[in-house]
Amino acid sequence: MGSVASALEKGAIVAIGQELWENHKKTVAGFWDSIARFFYSLNVGGFKIYQDGLVVNGTDALRIVKEDANQGSKNYEIIENLLERGAVLIKTEDLALVREEYSNITKITSSRFLKDKKAAALRYKLAQSKLLRQRDEFIVRRIKETLGEGETGILFIGAYHDILPKLPDDLQVSQVKDIAMVREYQALLTTTKGHNQHFQQLAEYLTSPITNLPFN
Repeated sequence: MGSVASALEKGAIVAIGQELWENHKKTVAGFWDSIARFFYSLNVGGFKIYQDGLVVNGTDALRIVKEDANQGSKNYEIIENLLERGAVLIKTEDLALVREEYSNITKITSSRFLKDKKAAALRYKLAQSKLLRQRDEFIVRRIKETLGEGETGILFIGAYHDILPKLPDDLQVSQVKDIAMVREYQALLTTTKGHNQHFQQLAEYLTSPITNLPFN
């Protein structure tokens, strides 16, 4: 989230507390470690990489990957490694749609007064469903346009996107981590504040090694 990341983190700490936030960050780090170990074990030559939020191709896309990896993004560190081993990066999203999403979020985080922050959050909530659907439709079109028969793609996508039902029926899809379980973890993070045995089980699942996929 670039420049708004700090404001979002402060808001998260207010919502769930410092201790749970720190534990959540450890879970997220473990999640990405499990993702990294899995993909680093594969021969990914020729695989096509689709990244949530990536709106450019070519040298601009490679620059974004390098900059974000250098800033500590585990997601982009993994992509950088995949590219070094022969994978190909594909423009995944529409600039106007991603810019609109980012603008909505920055209006919330940059508002000085609570009433303005609440108004911006309400406007975003009203627009979010349509905007997310438009982004998903664009991503699916990009996959259809660029992923040829017999090719393999890797899609890094936020859990609240709804890509899977929109993909072609003849495309074999394997989830590295079950999206329903990721969403459930995220929901329980805010509703139970971690005081839930199932939440702990989900956290363990997210950080567990990845097995039983066709690539293994």
